[in-house]
Amino acid sequence: MRQGAKRQTIPEYLEPEELRALLSQLSDCFRVMVLLDAATGLRRSELLALKWEDIDFERLQINVRRSIYLNVVGNCKTEASRKPVPLDLTLASELWAWKQDCTYGQPVDWVFASPHSRGRNPYWPDILLSRVVRPAAARAGIKKHIGWHTFRHSFSTMLMANGENVKVVQELMRHANCRCTLEIYSQARLQAKREAQHRVVELIIPREREATDTELPLILANGEVARI
Repeated sequence: MRQGAKRQTIPEYLEPEELRALLSQLSDCFRVMVLLDAATGLRRSELLALKWEDIDFERLQINVRRSIYLNVVGNCKTEASRKPVPLDLTLASELWAWKQDCTYGQPVDWVFASPHSRGRNPYWPDILLSRVVRPAAARAGIKKHIGWHTFRHSFSTMLMANGENVKVVQELMRHANCRCTLEIYSQARLQAKREAQHRVVELIIPREREATDTELPLILANGEVARI
């Protein structure tokens, strides 16, 4: 059954430092896979459906031509989904290094081909999560529940936190329209919310001096104590 447009729960996202910690616990293609997903926002079905012929190292872009679900190859979700994805030079270097090291590096081979199927199929996403990604997250001290959409949501959240133009975010996420981008992916990080609110308070009640001897404790939701 197709999932409705409205999500029942807001998916988790990882902070940049959490992503770095996770990547430090991954190796070989798994590190490249997670890095590519978190830095492009590719959907799981698109990520694992990539073939080397889809990676245009000269133009620095990824051509999203297909999706794969339960090892069945199909079309992409929407017309917007089929738009090329820009490929940062650092990402291109990581992919190129993996291409040189991997067993299956021909144009028609899967970028993340499974050795268990002798390259005929890409890795199985659920097995990757349970046996590779989540154990690596646990080793990195990350307690959040991680799914494949976590990386896509992390990408959009970092874009928003960086103050990128909504139209740019829409194009990078390959959404059909800005409304989808705003409704699903505009969740601001808690610290960003506090800072935004603080700027408003300072407009109303300017602080003439730094609080020193009159610091007040603020009990946060997680039980920690901050000073304001």
